Amino acid sequence: MTHESANRRILHPSRFPFAPYWSRKRYLSLLLGTGALVVVMTLGTAWGSLAIPSGTVVRMFLSRLPGVVVTSDWPATWEIVLFQVRLPRVILAGLVGAALALAGAVYQGLFRNPLADPYLIGVSSGAGLGATLAIYFTVQMTWAGLGAISIFAFFGALSATAIIYALARVGGKTPITTLLLAGVALGAFLSSITTYLMFSGKDTFHTFHVVSWMMGSLAVANWLQVQVLIPYLLVGSAIILINARPLNVLQLDEEQAQQLGLHVERIKLVLVVAASLVTASAVAVSGIIGFVGLIVPHAVRLVWGPDHRFLLPMTALVGAIFLILADGVARTLLSPSELPVGVITAFCGAPFFLYLLRRKKQAVF
Repeated sequence: MTHESANRRILHPSRFPFAPYWSRKRYLSLLLGTGALVVVMTLGTAWGSLAIPSGTVVRMFLSRLPGVVVTSDWPATWEIVLFQVRLPRVILAGLVGAALALAGAVYQGLFRNPLADPYLIGVSSGAGLGATLAIYFTVQMTWAGLGAISIFAFFGALSATAIIYALARVGGKTPITTLLLAGVALGAFLSSITTYLMFSGKDTFHTFHVVSWMMGSLAVANWLQVQVLIPYLLVGSAIILINARPLNVLQLDEEQAQQLGLHVERIKLVLVVAASLVTASAVAVSGIIGFVGLIVPHAVRLVWGPDHRFLLPMTALVGAIFLILADGVARTLLSPSELPVGVITAFCGAPFFLYLLRRKKQAVF
């Protein structure tokens, strides 16, 4: 069954919106996915240049629980490494992965295109330009635990989204194709400005290791960044999940969606803003990590179907698992040195993108 036919079967007006979707199989999938996430987080805290046995990691966690007595037969430095370095990094990787995957699922559903991802409408280019401006002008400021680079990246991403949406809006409507093309065009324009600034201020950018940030990195993760990201992720995710059913309707033709009582333009605006908010908050703390929003939603859709009421939460869960694993590989592949995690996601995502592109080409011809 093709993606389009599956959508039509699930979203046929005679069945929507009362079709059951929380089957026993799906409950079991979420339960198994949650268990896999716990296992991956445990492995993620054990990986590194200083190897800590997984069993010891579990006992160290248990020792922090009230009423649990565990013999502390490990060095004190292991607790510092685990709770102050690796655990916040693993949690931040999970949150960022969930955010990017969730936003990718929204964009793919909104554009009805499996090649869409959070960076398609210029979010990454806006974030990159914002970070570049902060470095170029050596801005020194902090807000809510974020440095100047993260702050400028956050507002750069949101500003790019606002500009693209304003450019694409025609006669009170926002055609999906126009929004997509506006995003590609503005993204290329912002990237050219970023490149110019990087070449005109080489010494400054070398000092700040901007290349690592532009490729995405979690090397400086800490608990404060986790606390900063969570509120934005919760608000954006809640808005997205609430609109899962309208997103299903948008898989139909827009005229059919309006006939079913959906306020199409308002829903599109809400979803674009929410997805961009989630993406911008993730980019602000981790840099530009590509392809997570492309790979994960498509893989989840192939396995569990296109119903966004289940697809969205499952995508967030799988996205968290994927980025924790990718960050673990980035930390250990060239240990004691480490790669930007964006290198690993690009290595996985670029061939996957070409595979999707070839499938789409074959479908056309």
